[in-house]
Amino acid sequence: MNSPRPKARLSRALGIPLTPKCTRYFERRPYPPGVHGRARRKSSDYSVRLLEKQRLRHQYNVSEKQLRAAFVLAVKSDGKTGDVLVSLLERRLDAVVHRAGFARTIYQARQLVAHGHLTVDGAKVDIPSYRLRPGQVVAVKAASRSKPPFQIAASGAHAPQKLPPYLSASMPDLSASLLALPTRRDVPVICDEQLVVEFYSR
Repeated sequence: MNSPRPKARLSRALGIPLTPKCTRYFERRPYPPGVHGRARRKSSDYSVRLLEKQRLRHQYNVSEKQLRAAFVLAVKSDGKTGDVLVSLLERRLDAVVHRAGFARTIYQARQLVAHGHLTVDGAKVDIPSYRLRPGQVVAVKAASRSKPPFQIAASGAHAPQKLPPYLSASMPDLSASLLALPTRRDVPVICDEQLVVEFYSR
């Protein structure tokens, strides 16, 4: 089976499949890429924290600069820093578009937002990092709903088995609403966010 590189290699390096296409390949080779991938190597505290940070960053497809900025904001906010950090990332427009089932992957979600296919409360927003507030409604523009990616999404092809409680979505209408601030226990990302906090706090 050919690997969907470079996502498959990155998935193996992080220890988590980043896209549905990577899942089968990752399950066949659930170890890091390279000739020493199967070897058990002792990890330093730094490398463990770095890996968690990279896991979080790539699950949201954000740059190092964007993740660090979110961390700085989380530190200044009320609440547990790690929980707030994940909540801030989960409220990104591209993350909501993906989580609601309008896109197959976070990569596609970012592209769809950047190309101007989405609205927030009726106004076009083409900034993937736009942070939603509870009560705001995300929808696919009427002019874009006939395009193949959205026809596929409207059929429920990318819809999750269960939406997190902070999100509601209507696939026929291609609209979604952020009902509340995401809480860490409800956000389906694979990460020990406390290690990310320790990485940036070192």
